[in-house]
Amino acid sequence: MANTGAYRNGIQKGSVKLDRPLSLNSNNKSASSSSFRSKPSAAAAGRRHSTGSLGGGSGKDDAGVSGRVRVAVRLRPRNAEELVADADFADCVELQPELKRLKLRRNNWDSDTYEFDEVLTEFASQKRVYEVVAKPVVESVLDGYNGTVMAYGQTGTGKTYTLGQLGEEDTSDRGIMVRAMEDILAEISPESDSISVSYLQLYMETIQDLLDPANDNISIMEDPKTGDVSLPGATIVEIRDQASFVDLLRLGEAHRFAANTKLNAESSRSHAILMVHVRRSVKGKDAALLGENGSTSKSLKPPIIRKGKLVVVDLAGSERLNKSGSEGHTLEEAKYINLSLSALGKCINALAENSAHVPVRDSKLTRLLRDSFGGTARTSLVITIGPSPRHRGETASTIMFGQRAMKVENMLKIKEEFDYKSLCRRLDIQLEKLIAEHERQQKAFQDELERITMETQKCISEAERKYADALEMEKLKYQKDYKESLKKLEEQWSKQQQKHDAGRMGHNFRYDGLMHTSKEEISNISSAEGVVEIKRLLEDETRLRKSAEEEVNSLRDQLMQWKREETAGNSEISKLRKLLEDEAHQKKKLEEEIAVLQNQLLHLSFEADETRRRLDGGEAKVSNTPDSLASPVRLLQLRDSGGEKASIANLFEQVGLQKILSLLEAEDADVRIHAVKVVANLAAEEANQEKIVEAGGLSSLLMLLRSSNDETIHRVAAGAIANLAMNETNQELIMTEGGIRLLSMTAANAEDPQTLRMVAGALANLCGNDKLQIKLRGEGGIKALLGMVKCRHPDVLAQVARGIANFAKCESRAFTQGTKSGKSLLIEDGALPWIVQNANNEASPIRRHIELALCHLAQHEVNAKDMIGGGALWELVRISRDCSREDIRILAHRTLISSPAFQAELRRLRIDCG
Repeated sequence: MANTGAYRNGIQKGSVKLDRPLSLNSNNKSASSSSFRSKPSAAAAGRRHSTGSLGGGSGKDDAGVSGRVRVAVRLRPRNAEELVADADFADCVELQPELKRLKLRRNNWDSDTYEFDEVLTEFASQKRVYEVVAKPVVESVLDGYNGTVMAYGQTGTGKTYTLGQLGEEDTSDRGIMVRAMEDILAEISPESDSISVSYLQLYMETIQDLLDPANDNISIMEDPKTGDVSLPGATIVEIRDQASFVDLLRLGEAHRFAANTKLNAESSRSHAILMVHVRRSVKGKDAALLGENGSTSKSLKPPIIRKGKLVVVDLAGSERLNKSGSEGHTLEEAKYINLSLSALGKCINALAENSAHVPVRDSKLTRLLRDSFGGTARTSLVITIGPSPRHRGETASTIMFGQRAMKVENMLKIKEEFDYKSLCRRLDIQLEKLIAEHERQQKAFQDELERITMETQKCISEAERKYADALEMEKLKYQKDYKESLKKLEEQWSKQQQKHDAGRMGHNFRYDGLMHTSKEEISNISSAEGVVEIKRLLEDETRLRKSAEEEVNSLRDQLMQWKREETAGNSEISKLRKLLEDEAHQKKKLEEEIAVLQNQLLHLSFEADETRRRLDGGEAKVSNTPDSLASPVRLLQLRDSGGEKASIANLFEQVGLQKILSLLEAEDADVRIHAVKVVANLAAEEANQEKIVEAGGLSSLLMLLRSSNDETIHRVAAGAIANLAMNETNQELIMTEGGIRLLSMTAANAEDPQTLRMVAGALANLCGNDKLQIKLRGEGGIKALLGMVKCRHPDVLAQVARGIANFAKCESRAFTQGTKSGKSLLIEDGALPWIVQNANNEASPIRRHIELALCHLAQHEVNAKDMIGGGALWELVRISRDCSREDIRILAHRTLISSPAFQAELRRLRIDCG
């Protein structure tokens, strides 16, 4: 053969030296699995990432380990069709697995030779493929690194079989996904470790959840500091056993898009992405909370948690349309597949050539694989090829893709952090143990205290009993002595009494005379005292009688006063009854007048609906244009003067504005709806706006937003407020009466896109007032605008983009005038990621407003750092080159060349923006 010694990638035969195996685990692994690992050379270890790398280009490699992307090639055996059609032709490839080489035949006498990290023949088992391709990556994930296993190749060459085969009929057919989960479950501890899984597909440039088909438009979020990519809207399922994981894969495959083509009966029409998050706790010698000596000095160090992520990517097969026979919707699917694979190829080419710019944002596939190529993940790529000479071109393209991927260097970084939650749980458990031990000791102390108390009480009782006995004995003794002494005293008294009896008889006569004289004197004294007492009682009775007469006179006066008041009250009641009758009569007249107004209003609403249906095919389309988005209800002005507009004018002249506004408070819901529609149509005329505001119409509309729960009322009232907000004086009045907070609450509770469009239009008009910037942001206006992007309706997004552009323009003007300093309020409220994400939106109104907002934000140096970190610089470069509007393109270019920070970053990235 003439050229058997040369390689397609320009390296001479035998000059490619494969890197020595690298084991990131502490334990020894099998030889088959370690043969597919990478170990950094001295030069590669000091290699600095390119700033445009797919991995983010942070430039920090002090904690990383260099590792090249490992590539294996797998040959599919001939299928039944090829056995018949290519029976007279040899295979287009020749494998030399022992030398890890592959020969691609040019013709019968010449071939090209390529070397890979592993060459797998058509007889290689699924277990062999897993051990050499995926097992080293799985082991790295268990050690805390990120890992990626990806299959690339022509449609029908066995990518899905290699990765996603479930092996339900034959367990030896299990693919990489099933085998990887078996190894992960075998290594982790269910008590301290956890596994969670997300299963997605990238279908026609939209990320869809295979576990929740209703979640069909998941957004990609990027950390501006680390560059990590996340999918916050994806379903995450925690895995406990292998059976549940297989059920999950089966559910995902059932929701994946597939079609029948000439090359494959079940051709995958989407890229499938399986994300496995492994969280492991690292157990060390200080894992126990207390040592043998009871010391806790070492135990306060928190345990380490390692977080690894395994990404398994089953790419849809590349195909040529003339061979696959795709047409109709299948043709559109094929276009998106080839575009995303082409974008991936461009990124790998740029990384292999160390290019200053890597086009990561050309496709969502490259954004999802940002960490896999040029990032921090260990990546293994298996390229699948077929033997048929009819597909030699596709086989050669696949081989060249693998060759270029082998030149990509990744900087592996372990993902670990301290598990403060686990330490907290352990300390809580220890605290509970100490509390329980304290309670046990406290109970023992209480029991001992009760025992001592009982013994003390027993001793005291015994002492009291003995004291009582002794006291009783002493008492009996003293009683006995007392009786004896008393008896002796009575005997002595008897003797003395007998001696004195004789002497007493002589004095008795004299004593009786004295007693008679004393009794007469006492009787005279008692009579005089009785007369004095009777006089005193008589005086008291006279005083009481006079007091009673005075009280009776007072009561008579009060009774006369009450009678006069009763007469006056009866007269007042008569007057009130007459007034009540007059009010009832007036109310009856007003009810009759309201009934007439309601009939006129219903008739007018019917005419308005008829006119709207007649104009639905003509002027109604104007509302989708960018100019009409400035005022969502301005469409009502386009109607002819002979239709609804004339009817409303007639009603306005005949009935009067005050009566129309009074119907906004009617109890009938239909009347309120028709009344607010009439007010909204009147507000569309600038001549009526001042009258409506002076008559209190704006306050009534805001009150409807606050009190009503009807979606139609919210929609029409918000539209009327949007029209009134076109006037600067009305804007300040809306702000003063709390309109921003009411509009924000309405946006938070609304589900109808048209209601959200009206609310967003009103907020967008208010964003254009320089004086209301701080108050608008303080009352949640910016947060409400950003919250409405979840609706995803183009008209709503256009209004949100217009509001952000107005706000950024006012901020730019304030910066220029010197009335504002510091970072943009939009950036502080987190609007920059959404602005960057929608800067290249397909809808022209959204894109135009976002491009203007970016240019205004970039005009001030204080915002440059955040915009560079958030990826806005790339969008500014694109706008300066590719924007369809010349004025925006010139503004973006002038901003880039006038900003020192942007100029420094562009020089660092080697991008010429002159």
